[in-house]
Amino acid sequence: MIDKAPRIAAMCLALVGLVHAQDPAPVQEMDLPTFISKVRLIGIPVTVTTKNGKTVNGLQPTDFRVYDNGRQMNINLDVTFHPVSIVVVVQANSDVEGILPKINKIGSLLESVVGESGDVALIAFDHRVRTLVPFTSDTTKITEAIKKIKPGSSQSFLNDTMLTAVQMLKNKPAERRRIILAFTETRDKGSSSRVREVLTESQFADVVIYTVDISRALAAWTRKTDPKPPRPSPVPAEAGHQGMVGGGAMTPTTQMQNPGYGTNAIPGFVEVFRQVKGVFVDNPVEVYTKWTGGREYSFATQLTLERAVADMGDEIRSQYLLTYPPPGDGGYHDIRVDVMGLGSDLQVRAKKGYFIGGAKAEDSK
Repeated sequence: MIDKAPRIAAMCLALVGLVHAQDPAPVQEMDLPTFISKVRLIGIPVTVTTKNGKTVNGLQPTDFRVYDNGRQMNINLDVTFHPVSIVVVVQANSDVEGILPKINKIGSLLESVVGESGDVALIAFDHRVRTLVPFTSDTTKITEAIKKIKPGSSQSFLNDTMLTAVQMLKNKPAERRRIILAFTETRDKGSSSRVREVLTESQFADVVIYTVDISRALAAWTRKTDPKPPRPSPVPAEAGHQGMVGGGAMTPTTQMQNPGYGTNAIPGFVEVFRQVKGVFVDNPVEVYTKWTGGREYSFATQLTLERAVADMGDEIRSQYLLTYPPPGDGGYHDIRVDVMGLGSDLQVRAKKGYFIGGAKAEDSK
């Protein structure tokens, strides 16, 4: 074996030399596998109106200033048409018995809101959260289903319903605008979900919430019968506050309450909800619309109800979509949008901020 060692070594050297001889020039960068991280753009639907509520059209990117955590961003005005996905939410408890006949008639008006490329789903709620129509592009199904909504029990699980609607929208493609349109009173009666849970999920899913508010006084005045007694909740007590009706998927809020959850997973979380400190919030819809960039409408008659739906459709179609690459830092980002040089009588409405995970922007899915 000792005599063969030099011969084996020589053969190995020869093989190495042969390999190098057959190698071409050094490997170029283009020959290496390339891993591309597609970073999603931050999109901000912006509504600009006069003090009288008239929509302002024709603005250019140079007319806007966007500040992300206090830093001015280089923005683009996205002129691409983005179809909408809308979840229509209708309160259907005994409190609104006298109002429901008006809402039963507005289904056909939603066609102009949804548009040709959009789709829409329908939820009705009292102590139950019922998906009457899953997402469809056939708005006649929504029209027929709305006509048939009847009042139920005295409870109204508004927060649970909004959370369900957000969960339905979060699986929609990123290029679609995700919207909730809720016909509801401004209070919750009996939900296991909290306002902060709904708002957090809405922020993560880029959902904008609009409401057509049912006046409590009008509802009480028009109620035809005594309210039905509350029915037992279908959600067991031990399953409450899990971020989904029935104790399903957990939200960032409930995850943060678990032992071992990373305290830096959502930096700035507490700051987002300084104005939503209480477990119970008297007007949840005000919180939802303000923080997601939506709007509250109100009505008293059939005519003003139809006008509110039409105005909301006009607003959605006339919004500006400002986009910019996200900054590298994770956590919650405050947003401020200003319109420059066009007078002080303009009102600008946009979402207050967004979450971004980790130290860098999340890859688009």
